[in-house]
Amino acid sequence: MKRTIIKIDEELCNGCGLCVPNCHEGALQIIDNKALLISDLFCDGLGACIGHCPEGAITLEEREAEPYDEVKVMELMVPKGRNTILAHLEHLKDHNETELLQQAINFIKANNIDMSPKEESQNSPIPAITAFESLRAAQAASSHSHGNHGGGCPGSRAMSFDIDMDKVNNTDSVSPEAPSELRQWPVQLHLLNPMAGYFKNADVVLAADCVAFAMGNFHNRFLKGKSVAIACPKLDSNKEAYVQKLTAMIDNSLINTLHVVTMEVPCCSGLVQMASIAREQASRNIPIKKTVVSIHGDVMSEVWV
Repeated sequence: MKRTIIKIDEELCNGCGLCVPNCHEGALQIIDNKALLISDLFCDGLGACIGHCPEGAITLEEREAEPYDEVKVMELMVPKGRNTILAHLEHLKDHNETELLQQAINFIKANNIDMSPKEESQNSPIPAITAFESLRAAQAASSHSHGNHGGGCPGSRAMSFDIDMDKVNNTDSVSPEAPSELRQWPVQLHLLNPMAGYFKNADVVLAADCVAFAMGNFHNRFLKGKSVAIACPKLDSNKEAYVQKLTAMIDNSLINTLHVVTMEVPCCSGLVQMASIAREQASRNIPIKKTVVSIHGDVMSEVWV
Protein backbone atom coordinates (compact mmCIF):
# COMPACT_ATOMS: atom_id res chain seq x y z
CA MET A 1 0.00 0.00 0.00
CA LYS A 2 1.10 3.62 -0.51
CA ARG A 3 1.34 5.54 2.74
CA THR A 4 3.29 8.18 4.65
CA ILE A 5 6.56 6.90 6.10
CA ILE A 6 9.87 8.40 7.18
CA LYS A 7 12.83 8.87 4.82
CA ILE A 8 16.43 9.19 6.03
CA ASP A 9 19.01 11.10 4.02
CA GLU A 10 22.21 9.14 4.71
CA GLU A 11 24.38 12.00 3.48
CA LEU A 12 22.96 14.31 6.14
CA CYS A 13 22.81 11.72 8.93
CA ASN A 14 25.83 11.86 11.24
CA GLY A 15 24.88 8.79 13.28
CA CYS A 16 24.31 10.74 16.52
CA GLY A 17 21.48 8.38 17.48
CA LEU A 18 19.18 11.02 18.99
CA CYS A 19 16.32 9.78 16.82
CA VAL A 20 16.48 6.18 18.11
CA PRO A 21 15.14 6.63 21.67
CA ASN A 22 12.52 9.05 20.34
CA CYS A 23 11.04 6.37 18.08
CA HIS A 24 9.19 4.41 20.72
CA GLU A 25 7.96 1.97 18.08
CA GLY A 26 11.52 0.69 17.58
CA ALA A 27 11.64 1.41 13.86
CA LEU A 28 15.11 3.03 13.95
CA GLN A 29 18.58 1.68 14.67
CA ILE A 30 22.11 2.98 14.21
CA ILE A 31 23.94 0.66 11.81
CA ASP A 32 27.38 1.49 10.39
CA ASN A 33 27.12 4.96 11.95
CA LYS A 34 23.88 5.78 10.12
CA ALA A 35 20.24 5.80 11.26
CA LEU A 36 18.25 3.19 9.39
CA LEU A 37 14.57 2.28 9.23
CA ILE A 38 14.69 -1.41 10.10
CA SER A 39 11.10 -2.26 9.11
CA ASP A 40 8.12 -0.51 7.50
CA LEU A 41 5.92 -2.48 9.90
CA PHE A 42 7.17 -0.44 12.85
CA CYS A 43 6.97 3.07 11.33
CA ASP A 44 3.61 4.75 11.96
CA GLY A 45 4.46 7.69 9.68
CA LEU A 46 3.62 10.31 12.32
CA GLY A 47 7.16 11.68 12.39
CA ALA A 48 7.84 11.95 16.13
CA CYS A 49 11.54 11.39 15.40
CA ILE A 50 11.85 14.34 12.99
CA GLY A 51 12.12 17.06 15.61
CA HIS A 52 14.96 15.22 17.38
CA CYS A 53 17.30 15.08 14.37
CA PRO A 54 19.79 17.99 14.60
CA GLU A 55 20.88 17.54 10.98
CA GLY A 56 17.42 17.59 9.35
CA ALA A 57 18.12 14.16 7.87
CA ILE A 58 14.63 12.74 8.53
CA THR A 59 11.61 13.72 6.45
CA LEU A 60 8.27 12.18 5.51
CA GLU A 61 7.49 10.75 2.09
CA GLU A 62 4.68 8.93 0.34
CA ARG A 63 5.73 5.53 -0.99
CA GLU A 64 4.79 1.89 -1.21
CA ALA A 65 5.28 0.39 2.25
CA GLU A 66 4.00 -2.46 4.36
CA PRO A 67 1.06 -1.42 6.55
CA TYR A 68 1.98 -0.30 10.06
CA ASP A 69 1.26 -3.14 12.52
CA GLU A 70 0.42 -2.03 16.06
CA VAL A 71 0.46 -5.58 17.43
CA LYS A 72 3.98 -6.23 16.16
CA VAL A 73 5.08 -2.88 17.59
CA MET A 74 3.67 -3.82 21.00
CA GLU A 75 5.40 -7.20 20.87
CA LEU A 76 8.70 -5.42 20.23
CA MET A 77 8.04 -2.77 22.86
CA VAL A 78 6.94 -4.84 25.86
CA PRO A 79 10.49 -6.02 26.73
CA LYS A 80 11.59 -2.37 26.88
CA GLY A 81 9.42 -1.80 29.93
CA ARG A 82 6.57 0.25 31.28
CA ASN A 83 7.93 3.74 30.59
CA THR A 84 8.55 3.00 26.91
CA ILE A 85 5.06 1.54 26.53
CA LEU A 86 3.50 4.57 28.22
CA ALA A 87 5.48 6.93 26.00
CA HIS A 88 4.19 5.06 22.95
CA LEU A 89 0.59 5.25 24.17
CA GLU A 90 0.96 8.97 24.79
CA HIS A 91 2.40 9.34 21.30
CA LEU A 92 -0.69 7.70 19.78
CA LYS A 93 -3.03 9.76 21.95
CA ASP A 94 -1.32 13.05 21.09
CA HIS A 95 -1.70 12.31 17.38
CA ASN A 96 -5.38 11.37 17.83
CA GLU A 97 -4.76 7.83 16.58
CA THR A 98 -7.66 6.41 18.57
CA GLU A 99 -7.90 3.14 16.65
CA LEU A 100 -4.21 2.32 17.14
CA LEU A 101 -4.41 3.40 20.78
CA GLN A 102 -7.30 1.00 21.36
CA GLN A 103 -5.37 -1.82 19.67
CA ALA A 104 -2.43 -1.17 22.00
CA ILE A 105 -4.64 -1.11 25.09
CA ASN A 106 -6.35 -4.33 23.98
CA PHE A 107 -2.93 -5.94 23.56
CA ILE A 108 -1.97 -4.90 27.11
CA LYS A 109 -5.19 -6.34 28.50
CA ALA A 110 -5.09 -9.57 26.49
CA ASN A 111 -1.50 -10.29 27.52
CA ASN A 112 -2.01 -9.24 31.16
CA ILE A 113 0.97 -6.88 31.02
CA ASP A 114 1.73 -5.33 34.39
CA MET A 115 1.72 -1.55 33.93
CA SER A 116 1.97 -0.67 37.63
CA PRO A 117 5.02 1.21 38.96
CA LYS A 118 7.77 -1.16 40.05
CA GLU A 119 7.52 -0.22 43.71
CA GLU A 120 3.85 -1.23 43.73
CA SER A 121 3.89 -4.19 41.36
CA GLN A 122 4.58 -6.85 44.01
CA ASN A 123 2.32 -5.60 46.81
CA SER A 124 -0.70 -4.07 45.09
CA PRO A 125 -0.68 -4.54 41.33
CA ILE A 126 -2.75 -2.06 39.39
CA PRO A 127 -4.54 -3.31 36.27
CA ALA A 128 -2.76 -2.16 33.13
CA ILE A 129 -5.59 -0.06 31.82
CA THR A 130 -6.09 1.68 35.19
CA ALA A 131 -2.42 2.59 35.39
CA PHE A 132 -2.44 4.01 31.89
CA GLU A 133 -5.66 5.95 32.28
CA SER A 134 -4.44 7.47 35.56
CA LEU A 135 -1.18 8.57 33.98
CA ARG A 136 -2.93 9.89 30.89
CA ALA A 137 -5.34 11.95 32.98
CA ALA A 138 -2.47 13.45 34.96
CA GLN A 139 -0.45 14.26 31.85
CA ALA A 140 -3.49 15.72 30.10
CA ALA A 141 -4.11 18.01 33.07
CA SER A 142 -0.47 19.06 33.06
CA SER A 143 -0.60 19.69 29.31
CA HIS A 144 -3.60 21.99 29.61
CA SER A 145 -2.02 23.83 32.52
CA HIS A 146 1.42 24.36 31.04
CA GLY A 147 0.82 24.26 27.29
CA ASN A 148 3.19 21.31 26.91
CA HIS A 149 2.61 19.44 23.67
CA GLY A 150 5.50 16.99 24.03
CA GLY A 151 8.22 16.06 21.55
CA GLY A 152 8.41 16.01 17.80
CA CYS A 153 8.32 18.86 15.34
CA PRO A 154 5.80 21.45 16.64
CA GLY A 155 5.01 22.67 13.13
CA SER A 156 3.97 19.32 11.71
CA ARG A 157 2.64 17.47 14.73
CA ALA A 158 -0.92 16.24 14.19
CA MET A 159 -3.42 17.60 16.70
CA SER A 160 -7.18 17.73 17.03
CA PHE A 161 -8.94 20.61 18.77
CA ASP A 162 -12.12 20.77 20.82
CA ILE A 163 -14.49 23.56 19.81
CA ASP A 164 -15.78 25.78 22.65
CA MET A 165 -19.48 25.65 21.82
CA ASP A 166 -20.40 28.22 24.48
CA LYS A 167 -18.10 30.69 22.78
CA VAL A 168 -19.50 29.79 19.37
CA ASN A 169 -23.11 30.20 20.47
CA ASN A 170 -22.50 33.51 22.24
CA THR A 171 -20.42 35.22 19.55
CA ASP A 172 -21.50 37.01 16.40
CA SER A 173 -20.03 34.88 13.59
CA VAL A 174 -19.05 37.95 11.58
CA SER A 175 -17.49 39.93 14.44
CA PRO A 176 -13.71 40.38 14.74
CA GLU A 177 -13.80 38.00 17.72
CA ALA A 178 -15.58 35.18 15.90
CA PRO A 179 -14.20 31.85 17.19
CA SER A 180 -12.05 29.65 15.03
CA GLU A 181 -13.66 26.54 13.56
CA LEU A 182 -10.27 24.89 12.99
CA ARG A 183 -10.23 21.43 14.59
CA GLN A 184 -6.75 20.18 13.68
CA TRP A 185 -3.09 20.92 13.03
CA PRO A 186 -1.28 20.99 10.63
CA VAL A 187 -3.33 22.22 7.67
CA GLN A 188 -0.82 22.51 4.78
CA LEU A 189 -1.23 19.51 2.50
CA HIS A 190 2.50 18.72 2.33
CA LEU A 191 2.60 18.46 6.13
CA LEU A 192 -0.56 16.43 6.55
CA ASN A 193 -0.69 12.72 7.26
CA PRO A 194 -3.62 11.55 5.09
CA MET A 195 -4.38 8.82 7.61
CA ALA A 196 -4.45 11.08 10.67
CA GLY A 197 -7.34 10.40 12.99
CA TYR A 198 -9.13 13.65 12.16
CA PHE A 199 -9.58 12.51 8.54
CA LYS A 200 -11.30 9.21 9.40
CA ASN A 201 -14.83 9.29 7.92
CA ALA A 202 -14.63 13.10 7.74
CA ASP A 203 -15.99 15.73 5.41
CA VAL A 204 -12.89 17.48 4.10
CA VAL A 205 -12.38 21.01 2.79
CA LEU A 206 -9.51 21.43 0.31
CA ALA A 207 -8.96 25.19 0.08
CA ALA A 208 -6.61 27.31 -1.96
CA ASP A 209 -4.25 29.29 0.29
CA CYS A 210 -5.75 32.68 -0.61
CA VAL A 211 -9.40 31.86 0.08
CA ALA A 212 -9.34 32.41 3.84
CA PHE A 213 -7.75 35.85 3.32
CA ALA A 214 -10.32 36.96 0.76
CA MET A 215 -13.39 35.64 2.56
CA GLY A 216 -14.23 37.14 5.94
CA ASN A 217 -16.57 34.34 7.05
CA PHE A 218 -14.48 31.46 5.68
CA HIS A 219 -14.50 29.61 9.02
CA ASN A 220 -18.23 29.92 9.58
CA ARG A 221 -19.15 29.18 5.95
CA PHE A 222 -16.80 26.28 5.17
CA LEU A 223 -14.90 24.91 8.18
CA LYS A 224 -17.61 24.23 10.74
CA GLY A 225 -17.52 20.51 11.53
CA LYS A 226 -14.95 19.78 8.79
CA SER A 227 -11.32 18.77 8.48
CA VAL A 228 -9.20 20.92 6.20
CA ALA A 229 -6.20 20.91 3.88
CA ILE A 230 -4.76 23.97 2.14
CA ALA A 231 -2.56 24.18 -0.95
CA CYS A 232 -1.54 26.47 -3.78
CA PRO A 233 -1.76 24.75 -7.19
CA LYS A 234 0.43 27.43 -8.77
CA LEU A 235 3.34 27.83 -6.34
CA ASP A 236 3.53 24.52 -4.47
CA SER A 237 5.96 21.86 -5.67
CA ASN A 238 5.48 18.09 -6.00
CA LYS A 239 1.80 18.15 -6.88
CA GLU A 240 1.95 14.39 -7.52
CA ALA A 241 2.36 13.97 -3.76
CA TYR A 242 -0.82 16.02 -3.29
CA VAL A 243 -2.74 13.65 -5.54
CA GLN A 244 -1.35 10.64 -3.65
CA LYS A 245 -2.36 12.11 -0.32
CA LEU A 246 -5.88 12.91 -1.50
CA THR A 247 -6.17 9.37 -2.87
CA ALA A 248 -5.09 7.98 0.49
CA MET A 249 -7.72 10.11 2.24
CA ILE A 250 -10.38 8.63 -0.02
CA ASP A 251 -9.27 5.00 0.15
CA ASN A 252 -7.62 4.64 3.56
CA SER A 253 -9.25 7.30 5.73
CA LEU A 254 -12.63 6.76 4.04
CA ILE A 255 -13.48 10.47 3.89
CA ASN A 256 -17.13 11.16 3.10
CA THR A 257 -16.92 14.22 0.85
CA LEU A 258 -14.32 16.58 -0.56
CA HIS A 259 -15.18 20.28 -0.89
CA VAL A 260 -12.68 22.15 -3.08
CA VAL A 261 -12.74 25.92 -2.49
CA THR A 262 -10.74 28.06 -4.92
CA MET A 263 -10.28 31.66 -5.96
CA GLU A 264 -11.60 32.97 -9.29
CA VAL A 265 -8.07 33.26 -10.72
CA PRO A 266 -7.28 30.69 -13.47
CA CYS A 267 -4.37 29.01 -11.68
CA CYS A 268 -6.69 27.85 -8.90
CA SER A 269 -8.43 25.41 -11.25
CA GLY A 270 -5.46 23.08 -10.75
CA LEU A 271 -6.75 22.26 -7.26
CA VAL A 272 -9.98 20.87 -8.68
CA GLN A 273 -8.01 18.88 -11.25
CA MET A 274 -5.88 17.30 -8.51
CA ALA A 275 -8.99 16.34 -6.55
CA SER A 276 -10.60 14.83 -9.65
CA ILE A 277 -7.47 12.82 -10.52
CA ALA A 278 -7.28 11.53 -6.94
CA ARG A 279 -10.89 10.35 -7.15
CA GLU A 280 -10.17 8.62 -10.47
CA GLN A 281 -7.18 6.82 -9.00
CA ALA A 282 -9.00 5.83 -5.82
CA SER A 283 -11.00 2.66 -5.45
CA ARG A 284 -13.90 4.62 -3.91
CA ASN A 285 -16.07 7.24 -5.59
CA ILE A 286 -16.87 10.18 -3.33
CA PRO A 287 -18.81 13.40 -3.99
CA ILE A 288 -16.69 16.47 -4.80
CA LYS A 289 -18.11 19.99 -4.53
CA LYS A 290 -16.40 22.96 -6.19
CA THR A 291 -16.85 26.49 -4.86
CA VAL A 292 -15.27 29.51 -6.55
CA VAL A 293 -14.69 32.67 -4.49
CA SER A 294 -14.08 36.11 -5.98
CA ILE A 295 -11.12 38.29 -4.97
CA HIS A 296 -13.66 40.38 -3.04
CA GLY A 297 -14.71 37.35 -0.97
CA ASP A 298 -18.05 36.60 -2.65
CA VAL A 299 -19.14 33.09 -3.63
CA MET A 300 -19.35 33.14 -7.44
CA SER A 301 -20.42 29.54 -8.06
CA GLU A 302 -20.93 26.28 -6.24
CA VAL A 303 -21.49 22.96 -8.01
CA TRP A 304 -20.94 19.24 -7.54
CA VAL A 305 -18.41 17.85 -10.01
